[in-house]
Amino acid sequence: MEKATVSIVGAGPSGMATAAYLHSLSIPYILLEREDCYASLWQKHTYDRVHLHLPKQLCTLPLLPMPSHYPTYVPRRLFLDYLNDYVTRFHIRPIYRRSVEAAAYDDGEWKIEAKNLDSGELEEYRSRFLVMATGISTDPSIPEIKGLGSFTGEVLHSTEYKNGERFAGKKVLVVGSGNSGMEIAVDLADCGATTSIVVRSPVHVVSRRISAMAIALITYTSLKWADIFATVMSRIVFGDLSKYGIQRPKKGPYALKDEIGKYPVIDAGVVDKIKSGVIKVLPAISGIKGKCVIFENEEECSYDVLIFCTGYNRSTKWLKEDYLLNDDGLAKNAYPNNWKGTNGLYCAGLARMGIYGAAIDAEKIAHHIKSQI
Repeated sequence: MEKATVSIVGAGPSGMATAAYLHSLSIPYILLEREDCYASLWQKHTYDRVHLHLPKQLCTLPLLPMPSHYPTYVPRRLFLDYLNDYVTRFHIRPIYRRSVEAAAYDDGEWKIEAKNLDSGELEEYRSRFLVMATGISTDPSIPEIKGLGSFTGEVLHSTEYKNGERFAGKKVLVVGSGNSGMEIAVDLADCGATTSIVVRSPVHVVSRRISAMAIALITYTSLKWADIFATVMSRIVFGDLSKYGIQRPKKGPYALKDEIGKYPVIDAGVVDKIKSGVIKVLPAISGIKGKCVIFENEEECSYDVLIFCTGYNRSTKWLKEDYLLNDDGLAKNAYPNNWKGTNGLYCAGLARMGIYGAAIDAEKIAHHIKSQI
């Protein structure tokens, strides 16, 4: 059995931020991570082309700004360099390959059971405080589609996609119209794949500049004015995208993000490619027969590859008497009141506020723990 003042579950950016703040306050902690590296999503499961979608000032972890020479929108390679420097600076040493199986509050402390994925043995950890930093991107999710099992081509989730080079000359269908789906579609088209994308529901598309200005407006005014600005400017910049198969939601982009965590798509060249016909937009899939995909508008087309950019399942069912997180493993309370439960239970980065929100959570959690000991 190992014991520390704080146990942190998850060594992604949220867990790392919490660990760094605890280290700065000289508070002993244990950091458990089921993968074999920190920030595994960024190190192992993101595609080469990905950039941070917000300016670097909104994506820094606590106590260490990003280098001044970094571009405003940081690419994956430089962000990984930053995370590596962060781990070194704050002496963050996760205990890897530990899958938490159960956690319960008992007699003034948290009892945590974790499986050692190398030995298969159960290990026990105890602490006065427990921080959930399991992330909003945990287990890849592929929706149930009639006939998907009959598809004779290649099926993969976006976490398995690196770049479009090996798909050159193939017919590829991207399922999912979030930022990852749109970026992967652009990458595939640039690499010579015949690319289509399924846009199942209305989505806001904004430019990086519009996004940055809208976020600034939120800081100084309100969501309402930020939404009005972003919606009007997007119409001016992109025109009416409904004629290309992309409908605009009735609610504004940042109201949707605040309510259900649905981020607006940051245009990375996808609009021009859709308008020029390089990328074809299609409605939801109604069924699959072999390589033939049937869409809700009754159009049919054959594909060599299906790439699902359909998000993740987030589950923390191992946390008994869960009064801080909902069934999706996200914070029940809205930001900024999301981070603190009772009996020394906290969560970091689970309010759909990105790295910016995780950094604020980490600071609040660390100082609150400091005040309790």
